[in-house]
Amino acid sequence: MHTHDLSPWTHEHHFHAATAAAERGTRLVVAITLTMMVVEIVAGWWFNSMALLADGIHMSSHAFAIGLTAFAYVAARRLARDPRYAFGTWKIEILGAYTSAILLLVMAALMAAGAIHRLLAPQPIDYGPALWVAAIGFAVNLLCARILGMAHHHGHAEEHAHHHSHHHHDHAHHGAHEDAHADLNLRAAYLHVLADAATSILALLALAGGAVFGWQWLDPAMGVVGAAVVSVWALGLIRQSSRVLLDREMDAPVVGEIREAVETGEDEGETRITDLHVWRVGKRAYAVALSVVTHDRDLTAQAIRQRLSIHDELAHVTAEIHQCD
Repeated sequence: MHTHDLSPWTHEHHFHAATAAAERGTRLVVAITLTMMVVEIVAGWWFNSMALLADGIHMSSHAFAIGLTAFAYVAARRLARDPRYAFGTWKIEILGAYTSAILLLVMAALMAAGAIHRLLAPQPIDYGPALWVAAIGFAVNLLCARILGMAHHHGHAEEHAHHHSHHHHDHAHHGAHEDAHADLNLRAAYLHVLADAATSILALLALAGGAVFGWQWLDPAMGVVGAAVVSVWALGLIRQSSRVLLDREMDAPVVGEIREAVETGEDEGETRITDLHVWRVGKRAYAVALSVVTHDRDLTAQAIRQRLSIHDELAHVTAEIHQCD
């Protein structure tokens, strides 16, 4: 049996885009959060401060959620060339973002329940240590937010350079839909840090009001407000990540561009798409499976792929052609 080189007719199935900056950033944030968690728990036990112990335990939940983000990056990278993943491993990152958003929603529910309980059954607050805890927590969250922001910036710069090394594409299109192509896994980690920072700010305001004016009710009231804000952020991330996981992409702008490129070529009016499936296999990469009916006897699958080659978002194109008299 003869051996032939089939490489000219094979497709690349490695769709994983490098997320080195995001992976490094989330790992560093996990390390900082875990360190702060241990310091607060030890200090709370040493100084017999329930406020410090509570905040340390609270930080453990954020460390777990952000650790999940880092784990998703590592798993997607290490399994990227595993042939069992037919369209790559990017959705491991999206699954991480979705799970992290669920955890964020659970934390918001627990915050709300605790705050309502404190509203109905007020308890005395030791404002001095509590203010210090909130201030330190806020400073740590600002540092973590800065690290993740820099990771996003570096990742965006790497991606921008990657796109310029391929076919020219409509920059207005990229700009208009930047949010749709956001790194949802990194956003999940950022939202956990942001949620913690927001609750720290609200806690500082509430504790200051309680210390100065004696408004004890302000602390649990701010807890309810914080829980509501965090819930809105979590639900937004759940909507975005679930859309990708369920392949609800047929309203993406690239779908219209595919129709236009295939149906309005030199044989305009002779070729029509009868079946079209578009789904994402990467942050800015789509796979396409389409069927066309045509009067053009010379139309081939290669010709269709050539028409679509101007769209560098299309990483994998499968075409089925039906000739029609």
